[in-house]
Parts: sequence; structure tokens; C-alpha cells
Amino acid sequence: MEQDQRILDNITQMVEDERRLRADLASGRIDGATEQARLDRLERELDRCWDLLRQRRAKAEFGENPDKAEVRPSSQVEGYQG
Repeated sequence: MEQDQRILDNITQMVEDERRLRADLASGRIDGATEQARLDRLERELDRCWDLLRQRRAKAEFGENPDKAEVRPSSQVEGYQG
């Protein structure tokens, strides 16, 4: 599924961004407040991407159209434990 791969690519990019942020903090290029604000945004977006991917896979598994899966607000998916 091409769309699933795009979602996974986005997740991979965000994980790389997270690693860069942590390295920037460790090297002193950014301060803790900046890192935390950026990490918070990244984590919310990661939650949303994982949720969308789970929705798509569940729909496909049960014979539904995975393209009907919708991005849900971060408040709805934040902290989801899969």
C-alpha cells in the first residue's frame, strides 16, 4: 500500500528529527525549553501518524477501504497505548 509507506516514511522522518533535537540539546545548540516544545509537537504528530496507520491496517484487515481512515485530532489519540 503506497499510502501506508508514505505514512511510515513520515514516521521515520519524525523519529530522525527527534534524534536531531536530542543531539542539538546535548551539544548546546538549543536549550531545554526549545527542545521540549519541538519534541511535544513531534510526539503529537507521531501519535497521529501511528493512529492513522493503525486505522488503515484495521480497515484493510476487515475488508474495508483503508482510504476511509481519517487523521484524528491529537487530543483524541495522544498517549494511545497500542
